[in-house]
Amino acid sequence: MSYPEIPFADVEDLIRETAELDILPHFRNLSESQVQEKSPGDVVTVADMAAEFRLSKGLSKMLPGSNIVGEEMTYKDEDVLKRFEGDAPVWVIDPLDGTGNFANGNPAFAVMVSLIVRGRTCAGWIFDPLGERMAVGEIGGGSQLNGERLDIAKAPAPEKMHGGILTKFLPDDLRDTAESSKALFSEISATMCAGHEYLSMLNGDKHFVLYYRTLPWDHAAGSLLYQEAGGYAVRLDGSVFQPTDGRFGLLEATDPDTWRIVHDLVVPSVSLIEMA
Repeated sequence: MSYPEIPFADVEDLIRETAELDILPHFRNLSESQVQEKSPGDVVTVADMAAEFRLSKGLSKMLPGSNIVGEEMTYKDEDVLKRFEGDAPVWVIDPLDGTGNFANGNPAFAVMVSLIVRGRTCAGWIFDPLGERMAVGEIGGGSQLNGERLDIAKAPAPEKMHGGILTKFLPDDLRDTAESSKALFSEISATMCAGHEYLSMLNGDKHFVLYYRTLPWDHAAGSLLYQEAGGYAVRLDGSVFQPTDGRFGLLEATDPDTWRIVHDLVVPSVSLIEMA
């Protein structure tokens, strides 16, 4: 499969500009009217909307003929997801990942962008505005964090592993086992920001993460970056993860052996298909 020429430096500049102009001025500076509840426990702010607008406009110009799928525009109109069905490249935008944290003054938030071509992620960016961390990756080209190439090291034994197990959306038949498994690891934590979780995985602070919901703006960029750095990311049954297929469940770990160990401890009831 061929991919379009990607203006990596221009995308990075746009993401940084968006954070500087549309996000950081609102951090710990939001009025009540600038925060709205989309659904119970899920909020959107003026920063989300402004950032998505700037990113959408800028990315469209960089790659003529491309489409945009943003988290906030999709919430308003689910038909936006149909843009994945064509042959045109699709920019996927999470303008402010960790909005709940942002709205509460918690510094765990990020900007995520990816480029998907015919269902496959070919490039990804994650930016931590406060920490000035920019992770970038391209399919077949590896991943970098602030210009340094990444290489994921194999995890230690479970009792020394640090991971993330997000049980909020797990079905009842999986949740109890997953919850009880937390005691088998050294540390389990969650920032409620996928971008920060991926950055923790990329720099080796976390050895695995389990998700059930796998919305493309939350996982297209991060899963590509992690795999290009040598990590292993597949569905709970061991099948290939495609961010646009609408399926549930994603387990990511430092390598296939660690993945299998974590799987058998956390979600042993999920049958495995033949793994590549």
